[in-house]
Amino acid sequence: MEHSTALYRSLLADPARPLHRLRDELGWAEDEFEAAVAELRRLGLLQPTTGTGSGLAAVSVASAVRHLLDDAGGTLGALFDTVRRTGDGIEQLHSRYLPLQPGPPAHELVQGADRIAALLEDAARGARTEALSLRPGQDHSPAALDGKLARERIALDHGVRLRTVYPAAALHHPAVLAHVQELTAAGAGIRVAHTLPLWLIAVDTTLAVLPAPGTPDAALVVRDRAVLAVVRELFEYFWAAAWVPPDLLGRPLPDDRHREVLRLLAAGLTDQAIARKLEVSERTVRRLVADLTGDLGAQSRFQAGVHAARQGWI
Repeated sequence: MEHSTALYRSLLADPARPLHRLRDELGWAEDEFEAAVAELRRLGLLQPTTGTGSGLAAVSVASAVRHLLDDAGGTLGALFDTVRRTGDGIEQLHSRYLPLQPGPPAHELVQGADRIAALLEDAARGARTEALSLRPGQDHSPAALDGKLARERIALDHGVRLRTVYPAAALHHPAVLAHVQELTAAGAGIRVAHTLPLWLIAVDTTLAVLPAPGTPDAALVVRDRAVLAVVRELFEYFWAAAWVPPDLLGRPLPDDRHREVLRLLAAGLTDQAIARKLEVSERTVRRLVADLTGDLGAQSRFQAGVHAARQGWI
């Protein structure tokens, strides 16, 4: 950098001086001198001349800047032309030729665990707003749960709302419980129900995946909008009746005293009668009932009883 600056200064001072003499006067090695000349030419500060002298003429910085801008402008102009032509081509493909291409079938049978897994991964990547699922009778093996978690994280990572209903009994499996706890931490909505009629997955309003009756290791992909609407209504019916298990809310299971209070409440006893049964004060009973309604997320004693029954506390 210092050599190119010194060379430029010398050429400005005496443009007619031959290059070989200038190199000798500066006392530089040949490779140093050639590197300085190459740097000045790269920046547009030197240009060839046809007259006598060094064979190169120093160019003003302003001229060099204009030259660089002109080159850049030509490059950008060519780039803009390429972008415009590409855009025109894409527009023609979409407007003239895409309508001629047949769309995906309204119903499609997919067979084989690997093909179904690939289908579900594609659906997760293509999801834009919401993915819904009912999950009875699912494979609880670590490999299956890891694959499911990976697919669901794909959807969650690009902002898709994920809602899933599991059978309450499935959470008795430690691996499944850990799986749904991880999903909940990642932002998924998880609820449980006593029973679920079938497994299903619905992605946005574009497709649903259902079991294929009588065909093992097969799934039916549905894209018909009328059927999709029914599938989504079926999911919403079970979602509304399901509940969030206490394992996902960080709520402790009731001890024996709280469980006995629940049993007596369910039997219709008043606080006074419960106090006599347990041989405690009514104030203690009211505190125990308040603990239970809070732990269950209930708004009333009746609702606490319903939630407790759903979760198997009584």
